[in-house]
Amino acid sequence: MTILVTGATGQLGSKVVEALLQTVPASELAVSVRNPEKAEGLKARGVDVRLGDFDRPETLETAFSGVDRLLIISADGDTETRIRQHAAAVAAAERAQVKFIAYTSVVNAAESSLSLAPVHKATEEAIVKTGIPYSFLRNNWYLENELSSIQGVQAGAPWVTAAGDGKVGYALRQDYAAAAAAVLAGSGHDNTIYELSGELVTQDELAAAVGEVLGKEVAVQHVDDAAYASILTNASLPDFVVQLLGQIQKDIKAGTLAVASDDFKKLLGRPATPLKEALASLINGTN
Repeated sequence: MTILVTGATGQLGSKVVEALLQTVPASELAVSVRNPEKAEGLKARGVDVRLGDFDRPETLETAFSGVDRLLIISADGDTETRIRQHAAAVAAAERAQVKFIAYTSVVNAAESSLSLAPVHKATEEAIVKTGIPYSFLRNNWYLENELSSIQGVQAGAPWVTAAGDGKVGYALRQDYAAAAAAVLAGSGHDNTIYELSGELVTQDELAAAVGEVLGKEVAVQHVDDAAYASILTNASLPDFVVQLLGQIQKDIKAGTLAVASDDFKKLLGRPATPLKEALASLINGTN
């Protein structure tokens, strides 16, 4: 059996590979990367490193050749680019006669009004259309996405949010990676959907947990959308980042990430890492 992970030198992909190597022989593991030189360390450990560039579809069919179980990790970029890249990867998997496709999606992708959902809905539909058995790993929000806010609090700034009382099911990348590895290396996952969420918390609850880990009181500053954008702009963030972060705050406020689920426990035999424990690992640099 050959398992292949795309984007294996990325932040999530690298963790999926490490999780797989704990249970799968390196000889059964392959990776697809844009720059094979960055994966020399994996090659030295016996992993089959292949060139696979989502912007060069001709490389993907070769990369996916002989693969039994494939993990397509969603790419970065604007909506149009990502849909095009993902469609190319799915088409290549079909041509290569891959036997199973896992895909890192987003919570409630088929019905969500989340600004990021259209990419994932389109990709899920493309995968289903192939007729290849699949598993959709619908990840909630990465706790790592809040690192800049945590660092701001450490420097004495308040926790600034425009998300109101919206809740998020934060989890660590390591947890999402472990779930993906469990699906890839396991059985009984054909045509499944896993909603992967940690405990649902508001921004006030998240800030309070950060304060407990840091041993200090964290002030929460609730602002409107315009004020939030102004604060980010004054912090010298690029306009596209200001727009992206502002939209995410709107999405959280609208409840699009408030998806409760025990699917982590189904896949890992445990829930997502408890919030304060997860925060401590980030703050102490142990994650």
